[in-house]
Amino acid sequence: MTSRSTKQEQLPASEEIAEVAPGILRLQLPIDLPGLGHVNTYALEDGDGFALVDPGLPGEASWRALLNRLDAAGIPLARVHTVIVTHSHPDHFGGAGLLAAETGARVVTSSRFRTIFDGRLDGDAELEERRPDDDGADQPEGQDEELDFRRPAPWGGTIEGPPPDKVALFRQRLASGLPFFRVPEPTHRLDDADTISLARREWVALYTPGHTDDHLCLFDPDGGVVLAGDHVLPTITPHISGLVEGDSLARYVDSLDRVAELAGVTTVLPAHGHPFGDLPRRVEEIKRHHDERLDRLREISAGIGWATVEALSHELFAPRNWGSMAESETYAHLEHLRARGAALVREEGGLLHYLVTG
Repeated sequence: MTSRSTKQEQLPASEEIAEVAPGILRLQLPIDLPGLGHVNTYALEDGDGFALVDPGLPGEASWRALLNRLDAAGIPLARVHTVIVTHSHPDHFGGAGLLAAETGARVVTSSRFRTIFDGRLDGDAELEERRPDDDGADQPEGQDEELDFRRPAPWGGTIEGPPPDKVALFRQRLASGLPFFRVPEPTHRLDDADTISLARREWVALYTPGHTDDHLCLFDPDGGVVLAGDHVLPTITPHISGLVEGDSLARYVDSLDRVAELAGVTTVLPAHGHPFGDLPRRVEEIKRHHDERLDRLREISAGIGWATVEALSHELFAPRNWGSMAESETYAHLEHLRARGAALVREEGGLLHYLVTG
């Protein structure tokens, strides 16, 4: 039985194949990541076959689950002609490369899409902490076995990445060849306002940064459907990364306002949780959550004075959530306040200390 407090996004993957909009099926894949129990893979049908959106984690278990769902939906693997990846988190891009290798499908992403495997790591703490752990945390063949996932945090100190046992497993699997992961190589990169034809619809690309720097939503203005990825989720608030360029919270809120203003939206298809309809209402709820978080930081800072990002994150988040993700989001909110002249920052011993002033 599901707890009354369980959020939609935390529910385990259902085996049900559901038509969530005309010509669009939802196939839920299991994942076991902090705060998430499934990812929604959407299958968009047209005369040439199917496009799949966000085909799950890398690894054998996720790949087998995807094949089982496709079989249940009556979709031959050979009829998959396009893979769309909304952003660079492994529960979204993990299956894309292998799917493209097996089918010859094109891979569609934002023009800013990149992953940890590109050698241009500028993602966020969520990507580091949500690395697959037990069903194929795979590296591409030939990747440096001494790859160090630790990286400096902009607020000071080090983001450690996966724990040592997971890194050891990562390297062991690297040495064994790893048949269930391929690095996705985009063949079609979409800029903001570009269009693409899928499922007998003309979709408009929407660049929606904040959760990641490369987040892509797609909007069908004729049918009123939004493929929302992790930009807007039904019952949880997406993580805001402090590891992307600029004021990520401001960029996220601007992106929220933009999708809220889309005309004629009837169906929002999120990457986790159930489809929903009232996009402006959900946007306002998420914005209110971040306003409350900023207010809470003001209260905390007034009580403890100058403090590190880690210390402030320990006041802002429950102990079970402490770590790089909590620090990253705390830093994003502090930098948002600083950019507006409402917080001071200084460096002591290699760590940034903040004082919220307004």
